[in-house]
Amino acid sequence: MHVNTFDRYEAGSSPLHQLDPRVKVVFTLLFIVSNVLLPDGAWFAFLVAWLILLAANRTAHFRFGYLFKRSFIALPFALAAVTVIFTQPGEPLASWVWGSRTIIISDAGLIRFVSIVIRSWLSVQVAILLTATTQFPDLMHALRHLKVPSILISIISFMYRYLFVLVDEALRLLRAREARSARLVNDGKHGGTVFWRAKVTGNMVGQLFVRSFERSDKVYNAMLARGYRGQLLTMNPHVMTRRDWLFLGLGLVLIVALQLIGHVLLVNF
Repeated sequence: MHVNTFDRYEAGSSPLHQLDPRVKVVFTLLFIVSNVLLPDGAWFAFLVAWLILLAANRTAHFRFGYLFKRSFIALPFALAAVTVIFTQPGEPLASWVWGSRTIIISDAGLIRFVSIVIRSWLSVQVAILLTATTQFPDLMHALRHLKVPSILISIISFMYRYLFVLVDEALRLLRAREARSARLVNDGKHGGTVFWRAKVTGNMVGQLFVRSFERSDKVYNAMLARGYRGQLLTMNPHVMTRRDWLFLGLGLVLIVALQLIGHVLLVNF
């Protein structure tokens, strides 16, 4: 497995690709925080936020469905908030009697649940746009310029770099288990009981942990021998240009406008 298996960067020469990674990281964080701060039921503000993402998607020269299709991965996780439909106080919309309890769906709970789903959906879209227009090393250097702790950046960098190595190691362990496990001819099932398979799986996890720990120690010593001092070197100077400052100012204006739209319109209506 190649390291690019986990890389979602889409090479391009669009204005969004050429933008300084610090600007893109700051705007992404502000956009996510802005979605969180928007009140429940601010539908027009959510629509404006989505239109901003569509404009950014077009600026990056991506297809219309690029963000739309990939962002649905967030919906199953957002469904974890479905309990607010039944726990949020408000006007009842429907009710069911279950034993000695009465389950009530409130209007305020339904509005909050839909708002949470939309917030999650928009936040995932802007994160996808960030990773699709920014290479991973540039993201790490942007975090370093933004004064994120170096130890945290190093952990993220090494985790990303060697994740595919761990996957390859796990695949080799699975192939070894298949080669050494008996297979019943009659029903086509693997030999061994459920408890036996659980024991083998536990041993595989332990072996993977030990091998990963040993490999990390070897890699760290090798990097120290080659002069590693906790900083990633790059040929990109990452100098903020006038265009970068203009984009950053435009992003701040859009974030403030979103908050005004969400809070002012909701109060008026």
